[in-house]
Amino acid sequence: MSRIHGQPVPALFPASGPVSVMLFGEAPGPRGADQSGIPFWGDGAGITVFRALAAAGRAEVPEAAWEDWQGARFRSLGLRPQLHGTALSNAYPACPTKDGEHFHAPSNRDLLATENLARLTEELTRASAGRSAPLRVVAFGKRAEWVLTRLEGAPPLDLHALPHPSAQGLLQGAPNRGKGLRLEDLRVAWQARLEALLAP
Repeated sequence: MSRIHGQPVPALFPASGPVSVMLFGEAPGPRGADQSGIPFWGDGAGITVFRALAAAGRAEVPEAAWEDWQGARFRSLGLRPQLHGTALSNAYPACPTKDGEHFHAPSNRDLLATENLARLTEELTRASAGRSAPLRVVAFGKRAEWVLTRLEGAPPLDLHALPHPSAQGLLQGAPNRGKGLRLEDLRVAWQARLEALLAP
């Protein structure tokens, strides 16, 4: 695995047009967004996110991306998604690491840092620009949902939460912690839930 850069990954917005849905993961993954510089782009769990976005007509994904889903490869080949009506970000902007080699989940202190809360509020304000109704926001995992409910000064949100789309998140969010269930079936069901939230 490539060494973790740990640099902030900016939110990704459509090139033009309004935003009706914004998705928040927990933090950039070490093999994905940390390498590609784009939220979910190359993350192991991100492929399910982009499958849902593409199926809902909210993202155009280069065909070559599906062949080998890795952030460093995407960056070297210049592969980028194009978004429509949707913005992507993370509850914490950089891949959390203490040694540059291993990922660790962002702490409460990381998430509640003044600069992080200000960033989240700014991103949501940008996504909500020109809207009369609250922005639909989908949080992946309990950590992302938790911090998004603690923002002061953010615009009104229509907040929805899904389990994190990682294998661990899907199993923990399933009945009986996924015992007796196939992981691929959980991914398909999760993708269908996200597609429903992406519908106009």
